[in-house]
Amino acid sequence: MKISYKWLTQFLTTDKTPEELSLILTNIGLEVESLETVQPIAGGLEGLVIGQVISCVQHPNADRLRVTTVDVGTGTNIQVVCGAPNVGEGQKVVVATVGTTVYPNEGEPFKINKSKIRGEVSEGMICAEDEIGLGVSHDGIMVLPEATEVGITAKAYFNLEDDYLYEIGLTPNRADAASHLGVARDLAAYLRLPITMPDVAAFKTANENLSIPVTVEDSEACPRYSSVSISGVTVTVSPDWLQDKLKVIGIRPINNIVDITNYVLHELGQPLHAFDADQLTGGKVIVKKCTEGTAFVTLDGVERKLSSEDLMICNAEAPMCIAGVFGGKNSGVSETTTNIFLESAYFDAKSVRKTSKRHGLKTDASFRFERGTDPEITVYALKRAALLIQELAGGEISSTVSDIYPAPIAAFDVEVNYNNINKLIGVEIPHEEIKAIITSLNMEVAAETAEGLSLKVPTYKVDVTRECDVTEEVLRIFGYNNIEIPTKVNASLSYGTKPNKEQTQHVIADMLTANGYLEIWCNSLTKGAYSKVPEEAVHILNPLSSDLNVMRQGLLMPALESVAYNLNRKTTDIKFYEFGKTYHLINEKYVERPRLLIVLSGSNQSEQWNHKPSPVTFYNLKAAVDAVIGRLGITNYQSEEVKDENFAYGLKYFRGDKAIVTFGAVTAADQKTADVEKDVFYADFDWALLLEIIKKNKIVNKEVSKYPAVRRDLSMLVDLDVTFDQLKTIAFKTEKKLIKSVQVFDVYVGDRLPEGKKSYALNFTLQDEEQTLTDKQIDAVMQKIISNLAQTAKAEIRK
Repeated sequence: MKISYKWLTQFLTTDKTPEELSLILTNIGLEVESLETVQPIAGGLEGLVIGQVISCVQHPNADRLRVTTVDVGTGTNIQVVCGAPNVGEGQKVVVATVGTTVYPNEGEPFKINKSKIRGEVSEGMICAEDEIGLGVSHDGIMVLPEATEVGITAKAYFNLEDDYLYEIGLTPNRADAASHLGVARDLAAYLRLPITMPDVAAFKTANENLSIPVTVEDSEACPRYSSVSISGVTVTVSPDWLQDKLKVIGIRPINNIVDITNYVLHELGQPLHAFDADQLTGGKVIVKKCTEGTAFVTLDGVERKLSSEDLMICNAEAPMCIAGVFGGKNSGVSETTTNIFLESAYFDAKSVRKTSKRHGLKTDASFRFERGTDPEITVYALKRAALLIQELAGGEISSTVSDIYPAPIAAFDVEVNYNNINKLIGVEIPHEEIKAIITSLNMEVAAETAEGLSLKVPTYKVDVTRECDVTEEVLRIFGYNNIEIPTKVNASLSYGTKPNKEQTQHVIADMLTANGYLEIWCNSLTKGAYSKVPEEAVHILNPLSSDLNVMRQGLLMPALESVAYNLNRKTTDIKFYEFGKTYHLINEKYVERPRLLIVLSGSNQSEQWNHKPSPVTFYNLKAAVDAVIGRLGITNYQSEEVKDENFAYGLKYFRGDKAIVTFGAVTAADQKTADVEKDVFYADFDWALLLEIIKKNKIVNKEVSKYPAVRRDLSMLVDLDVTFDQLKTIAFKTEKKLIKSVQVFDVYVGDRLPEGKKSYALNFTLQDEEQTLTDKQIDAVMQKIISNLAQTAKAEIRK
């Protein structure tokens, strides 16, 4: 949110510098993200001076150019070649001297250099108003009054002053601060200064010749609707002061009527809308919801289909404006408008938010209505705008103020206790100081006791409804920096169930991150087309779009969207992981399942000068899966090949009938759905089951063995359908105590082997924790292993 320093000082008088106010705003909860010096006109007219044309003659080599001599007040005249048709001797003009950067209305800024134009030296430029951002005319140069002083800066002549712009990171709960008045209120509370409000006492109805009846059919979505009519206005360009105010905060001026509504919006935080009263078919206004599918063309020229939940401002025949969000194409103010119907309303925040999201429209008005505006300011803002319109566009107020407010919104009743406030803040603040802060924030003290206060909180503070909210307000104004950090921290021992879910997740996340994986967070809302089991899909009752209409049943498809996003931006090496939940409707009950997903694609290692990149394979994924399983201390599990629609091929680690993790290659169908052309591998962990398994793990501390380990290798022929896991299981069943590990270091399948056979080369590590193994003991174990491999797996040991 952008706030102007000069605008703020219209509400309160202070000697604080912009920098000092920046620190104060941050300290009271309105964090200033940036503070910069700005000019209402680009470049601030820097380097431009007022000069006088001493002589003006025809250019000898160009019919449309003149060679002029200009006095710029330095004591030495300069020569300027000018192409303007209206340049003449004796004129007072605006001159851009050599070295000045000029900022035109259109095109890029450019620097004035000494040059030759058709053979004649030119040492500057005599400016037209559009060339320096002072207007739109390009008919000729600006000619100033004869009495204008030569040599003064254009900045001084046009009374152009620098302003300071605060960029405030407004949190969603601070709707009350979404205006210059709102920010000024907080500053006034901190500095204990009075607020000066714009005077609307001059508001007066001249006649009732343009009374327009209003009907509100949905008072829940529109609790208050205020309006007034103004006739005989002239729509034209806004005066400089108003344009400058809007330009500083980044608002483009349009015309005096629209600019006034924008001005009041950013001044008071109350959105307004001006309708062309002559375009109100039937001469009346109806606030209602239209039938589903009604076509409506908004101000941007887009035709939209209305929902039956969209609140609309309508005339007798058709909708004119989406309430609180966006105007219609034909209802706004144009150059031919002479009569205005001015609206100032309070709309329900939830209704506006849903409509805004439904149509993908974000405006300054919807930004404020979604967070909650002040229902008590509608009439005041209406009068403020009406007076400005009279001042800048003429006309007269031709109706009384219509104010439909059937159920006034009362101030919030809040009880606060001094001790509770001090306990929550953590410092002892005197009761009188607490009361002073509360009253400086415009909270009315309805009753007071020695223990606390009964408060009436103003309606514009939509987030202050409880004692803790008032405490936060007190703390903001008292100052977070005034709360000392305690020198002593009290703590107590507590017992928690094992394992610690968060800590365990952090351990695995840290391990994956250390190995080059990046954590992703995908939306839990996704496309219904992604549901593999449609009958278990959890549908959203009011989806934001058709692409976000169900809760995800798996983590893969949203992650594949992230893969596609990165691949399309030339990030080809993918190593992702995500902790998330899946959602299912099973036997009419909603079920959430925590999962861990690992995704691999591209190269296993980035390209380097001393080696070629190699593509990731299934075994790179298996190494990551084994690392996770091993880091959690899980050793007792079985594995089998996966054959289902979710994997092109893969493995499953399981215990009993429960799968711990399933991993493998993404199917071609899923890749096509996500528009991913490269091979992708993924692992899907049942995180809840993993936590349940490691709950039973026992930590055993033991010394590192003093006795050496021994390695023995075996090469064997086995049938093609025999797996390494089967051979490993046979070995451990043969000797549980001495065998520490079994690894495969070579696999060969080729035409030099008997048909249906493959060659495995395994290494076995043996170690005794109590003594050094002898060759006799080792040979005895290896013979048992050879015998069992031959009997169980029909392995033929190769000599």
